[in-house]
Amino acid sequence: MMKNIGICFSEQAVKVSNSHYSNHGFSSSSNSNPTSIQHAVTCTHKVKLSNGKQFLINLTWSNPLNHGFSISVSDFPVSSSNNSQNPVIILQKARGTKTLVSSGSRIEVYWDLCRAQYDSGPEPINGFYIVVLVNSEPGLILGDMEKEISEIKKRVSDARPSRYIITLVSRTEYFSGTNCSVYSTRAKFRDAGVCHEIMIKCCLGEELEGQVLCVYIDKKRVVQVKRLEWNFRGNQNIFLDGVLVDFMWDLHDCFFINNPTASSSSSSSSSGNGVFLFRTRSGLDSRLWLEEKDCFQLEKLGFSLLLICACNNPD
Repeated sequence: MMKNIGICFSEQAVKVSNSHYSNHGFSSSSNSNPTSIQHAVTCTHKVKLSNGKQFLINLTWSNPLNHGFSISVSDFPVSSSNNSQNPVIILQKARGTKTLVSSGSRIEVYWDLCRAQYDSGPEPINGFYIVVLVNSEPGLILGDMEKEISEIKKRVSDARPSRYIITLVSRTEYFSGTNCSVYSTRAKFRDAGVCHEIMIKCCLGEELEGQVLCVYIDKKRVVQVKRLEWNFRGNQNIFLDGVLVDFMWDLHDCFFINNPTASSSSSSSSSGNGVFLFRTRSGLDSRLWLEEKDCFQLEKLGFSLLLICACNNPD
């Protein structure tokens, strides 16, 4: 998805006539904006072990897995030669252990979801743990079951203290629903920052405004884009917790993917998804949209939050 965005993004919004977008896009009633449903979440953690070796651990929660999860481990920085060689392991049991070899390292996964509690999405909020060991050293620790986590670490670790660093570098959330126009989530944009409430809303504005995109952070509006039918791609800057955050949107498919009058040069995807990206500046690359493979080849990563949202009525 990020690759497609990088190709189609333009600094100048593309302008089209009204006939191209009539009866397409988001709900036209500002009083009945249906809220979307989060059905999958993928988190990418960068792990630096005590020996200096670095890994990326991808963890995906998905409702179709019945509150299970999938996991994969790869070297960091990612090279084009080994990017497709690392297996994705799907774990659907409520409790268990799994051992695999990835990137030449022994990976051990310990988890317990028996007492996990969930909010509206597929990701547990408490009552669980996941411990990932890389060559018997803690690589990723999630959850609030401190006693069980400590027991696992004592069983597998030697007497030397482990000095590892875990950083969340990206989070991708997938939303579904019928003609949804409100998307809500929470995110931290730096380790020392606070968790912010984020709401993205697309609705019909006042006369001559057309459809309007608004972004609220902690209930304060920080972005407003009018005439969204013309400005369906773009970017704005947000200053948050002393950090410059690039906010980018691509809503082309919401307006044109099911439109028979749209140009044949439109995206070949048939998903009908809108895409929103929040990305902190790393200072190493001036490009706004980065392909995923390029992003993970950078030595220093900023945090990125990618929302992939259903916005069209199903056929």
